Amino acid sequence: MKNIRNIAIIAHVDHGKTTLVDKMIHAAHLFKEHEMTGELIMDSNDLERERGITILAKNVAIQYKGVKINVIDTPGHADFGGEVERVLNMADGVLLLVDAFEGPMPQTRFVLQKALEMGKKAIVVINKVDKPNCNPDWAHEAVFDLMCSLDATEEQLDFPVVYGSAKQGWMGHDWKTPTEDITVLLDDIVKHVPEPEVGDGTVQMLVTSLDFSNYIGRIAVGRLMRGKLTANQMVSLVKKDGTVQKHRIKQLFIFAGLAKKEIDSVEAGDICAVVGVDGFEIGDTIADYENPEGLDPIAVDEPTMSMLFTINDSPFFGQEGKFVTSRHVRERLERELEKNLAMRMEETNSADSFMIFGRGVLHLSILIETMRREGYELQIGQPKVIVREINGVKNEPMEELTIDVPEAFSGKCIEQITRRKGVMKSMEPRNDRFILRFEIPSRGIIGLRSNILTSTQGEAIMTHRFLNYEPWKGELSGRQNGSLIVMETGTAIAYSLDNLQDRGTFFIEPGEEVYEGQVIGENNRPTDLVINVTKTKKLTNMRASGSDDKASITPPRRFTLEEALEYIQEDEYVEVTPKNIRLRKIYLKDFERKKAQKVEVMA
Repeated sequence: MKNIRNIAIIAHVDHGKTTLVDKMIHAAHLFKEHEMTGELIMDSNDLERERGITILAKNVAIQYKGVKINVIDTPGHADFGGEVERVLNMADGVLLLVDAFEGPMPQTRFVLQKALEMGKKAIVVINKVDKPNCNPDWAHEAVFDLMCSLDATEEQLDFPVVYGSAKQGWMGHDWKTPTEDITVLLDDIVKHVPEPEVGDGTVQMLVTSLDFSNYIGRIAVGRLMRGKLTANQMVSLVKKDGTVQKHRIKQLFIFAGLAKKEIDSVEAGDICAVVGVDGFEIGDTIADYENPEGLDPIAVDEPTMSMLFTINDSPFFGQEGKFVTSRHVRERLERELEKNLAMRMEETNSADSFMIFGRGVLHLSILIETMRREGYELQIGQPKVIVREINGVKNEPMEELTIDVPEAFSGKCIEQITRRKGVMKSMEPRNDRFILRFEIPSRGIIGLRSNILTSTQGEAIMTHRFLNYEPWKGELSGRQNGSLIVMETGTAIAYSLDNLQDRGTFFIEPGEEVYEGQVIGENNRPTDLVINVTKTKKLTNMRASGSDDKASITPPRRFTLEEALEYIQEDEYVEVTPKNIRLRKIYLKDFERKKAQKVEVMA
């Protein structure tokens, strides 16, 4: 066991975590060809590369001076808490990566808190010391203060520190004197991360991750806590509810570089992948055939937000997607639930719709975006927070919100957040910017990002993490303006859009196909307005001065998927297809909407 180190990397979004892992892979001379392309090896998923965030935890193994270092990349975002819990179960120590300019950020805090609670010791890496205006000594102090505030033990507070620049490819113990490579960091990992603790007794392995291959099916990934596994061995699968199933292991793999390598046996302490154990879920235990003993299943934070997923029933359904039926959508969601721990699904009264519960808008929008790229068509209802009743009192989830904003715009941010029942906790000046910290109901964060970016001219950096449940804070003011709704199906005409520009802001361009009941703009007034954008200009053989002027149309406002989900009202859906994101009313016909409003008023 002296030759294995299991380590998880913790860092805030964009602090250089994935770049550092790539440099560690290069240092171990595993991937020559990637050095030419300069690609990020770890963030292999298209969505991860586009957004620059890690969504799925991945494993990589590096051989260094006769020691095998299993590195596990963790997502930095609090919405992926389910991934984080699983990852830390496999690690014996953590690498805490901090930007020398920004210092520890809220999402660093989220994962670090989990690691410290589990008794893991950290090696602190102060990255990006080549940045202008950076302050590595201040970042070091800030990490110490953060650990103190998270109740770290004396031993955890005595952490080794490494400075460097992952981008430039060097690490050392003094940030003023750059070294040649990152071997200082690898030496510190070997020295400070404890060897895996191995218990006495029969085989035990907690399934903490799930892999899938088209050839061999589902693969259980986890760390072998004790005992030894061999190919063709008979084992028991202890389910979370205590039931036991018998299986035979067909193949065993360990991680070597980024690939898996088939082997005959695995010793306790290593991370391995098991093929042949069917019907497992994350949190189950692979145990001894004769005397099975289950491990404690993984405890995962409960979901805080729900969204209604339903099949696409708009007039344009089935034109772009391959999977449009409720059976397709249900099967895909059930597949996701198997590996996405922090997600839940409930049936609704309708056979065509499903209520999905998750950790936040980002958590659920990543799933929607992935499904859309796979060829699914679906519609999503307005995100809603999950309200709990505790001791007879209505409680709602609260978040800690941090906004990094230029000094000039701080007043606007404070005003917007207090309007959404946010309470300011602290305000720190940093250079010519302010770091504002608030406690705000999760409901208040829905739709906040686009408003904050608008009022700060795109300068604000906003992050938030779940805190706890607190008593209901009262009603929040929602979107002030109504929607512009299409009167009839057809093609949007420039002439009509030009004439209606004074009514509000449009989300479409001339020439786009629209259907009755589609939301194509925001009204200047609080009420909804039905407009005809398919009307063409009546042609006459008379000429009038000025009537043939060219239409000059303001460019439309375009939404990303998250912005669309945060924008819609309760009576609207976001229609998601492989090529388009459209907004629409739940009831497409005007008389149906009026009827539904009447029923609501009477109720």
